[in-house]
Amino acid sequence: MALDLMALLGSAVKRGATDLHISVGGHPAMRVGGVLEFQPQWGRLTDADVERVLASTLAESRMRKFKETNEHDFSFSYKSAEGEARFRGNAFREARGAAVAFRLLPARVKPIGELGLPEVLKGVCAKRSGLFLVTGPTGHGKSTTAAAMIQEINMTRRDHIITIEDPIEYVFTSEKCLVHQREVDSDTSSFAEGLRRALRQDPDVIFIGEMRDLETIGAAVTAAETGHLVLGTLHTRDAPGSIDRVVDAFPPHQQAQVRVQLASTLVGICSQQLVPTGGERVCVTEVLMANSAISGCVREGKTHQIRSLIQTGAGAGMCTMEQSLAKRVKGGELPRETALAFAYDQKDLERLLA
Repeated sequence: MALDLMALLGSAVKRGATDLHISVGGHPAMRVGGVLEFQPQWGRLTDADVERVLASTLAESRMRKFKETNEHDFSFSYKSAEGEARFRGNAFREARGAAVAFRLLPARVKPIGELGLPEVLKGVCAKRSGLFLVTGPTGHGKSTTAAAMIQEINMTRRDHIITIEDPIEYVFTSEKCLVHQREVDSDTSSFAEGLRRALRQDPDVIFIGEMRDLETIGAAVTAAETGHLVLGTLHTRDAPGSIDRVVDAFPPHQQAQVRVQLASTLVGICSQQLVPTGGERVCVTEVLMANSAISGCVREGKTHQIRSLIQTGAGAGMCTMEQSLAKRVKGGELPRETALAFAYDQKDLERLLA
């Protein structure tokens, strides 16, 4: 059967897939409920099949860039009888030829409560300044959580939100807020440059799609210091590790000053995982909310003490990954074995489940 990309995308939407993979020499594959499922009815794909997919999803300028660099990020909207959605794509070359990984992004931004996220995030959305990080492995819902927070601000405040993304994933309509979304390469040359320019655009809230380098991280901390609420994502596992990642991005001679800046600006960190269960995935979070004790540990470089402060910070909305997993197990949402596989500290989870 000849490859029909629109039909394949529609099938992914209908089945609730999170990802779709297309590559030379293999069958298309969908990730459903956290598990890859091959689609042999489409046959094994040829170079021509994948080139047609690229030609139909990449504008001419983006296709040129892909040919120059052998990898490119992009996004697009999709509408059909099966539903409406957005897809984020990454085109790349591997040993057998070109390949594309599509990530399905629901057209509707789900609110914080519907996603099962901690209610404390609504309080973060009311903050007027500071830095809040959403962290976790690739493919574990960081963009969805950040989008829910942006939409909460959009629906409850009268402010100016600027997002800097690569590529734009969720598309927002200005509600009570004015929302401007900028895409790296198309609208600004880089995250760092877009962030610097944003400070001249009368922002109240700035979202950085990925804090991936020293320049961007430094500009984010500065923006938070100068009276803006800055939301950003990091590919780090847990809350203490996220703090270390920010500090370690700087040269050693600057790190003491950065710890002081971060101690005064950090609002909190939400680290998350999507844990598969029964064909679906449950979002499990670790939450750090900055208080005087947390700020002191950040300032003094004692991040190894932060975990114990999170464990005892339930009154401030904090919880460790193990506490969240234990709650899900006791509530019948997760099997014990699955929870143990996703725990950062298996012994601590076993203690909580004893």
